[in-house]
Amino acid sequence: MQNTENTVVERELELKLVLSPERSVPVPARLAYRTGDPYAVHITFHLGSDHPVDWTFARELLVEGVFRPCGHGDVRIWPTKVDGRNVVLMALSSPDGDALLEAPSAQVSAWLERTLRAVPPGTEAEQLGIDDGLARLLAATAVSDDLWPRDPWPTDDPQDGDA
Repeated sequence: MQNTENTVVERELELKLVLSPERSVPVPARLAYRTGDPYAVHITFHLGSDHPVDWTFARELLVEGVFRPCGHGDVRIWPTKVDGRNVVLMALSSPDGDALLEAPSAQVSAWLERTLRAVPPGTEAEQLGIDDGLARLLAATAVSDDLWPRDPWPTDDPQDGDA
């Protein structure tokens, strides 16, 4: 059943942009999850300019990345310890450049748990109403079989009465 209410689960937090093993800079960010887009998480990085940077990727990737290394290509996520603190590292790549970001594990995990309560894993498709829409589409197709009253591609076989 499709959810007509679009719930948003947000969390403001400070990430660290890792410039080198010895140096990082704080980056305010907002994690957002929308039940109307149940497979994705959205991260907005506020870099002190008028144009924040937005990234969207699979929620499942972030859920897995809290526990073990995952991802490839543009988004890779893995847990680690930095100075005795549990953190989640996110390596993001784009044509404009690469970034390595460090997020506090406890804050990311607590936010993810809220998203998982809003839309439990395996129920994302119900939020989109895909099954209902597909059923309506197939029902309409079954009723409209008379759209093709005759074969639109005639054969070269002789018909009755043809010589």
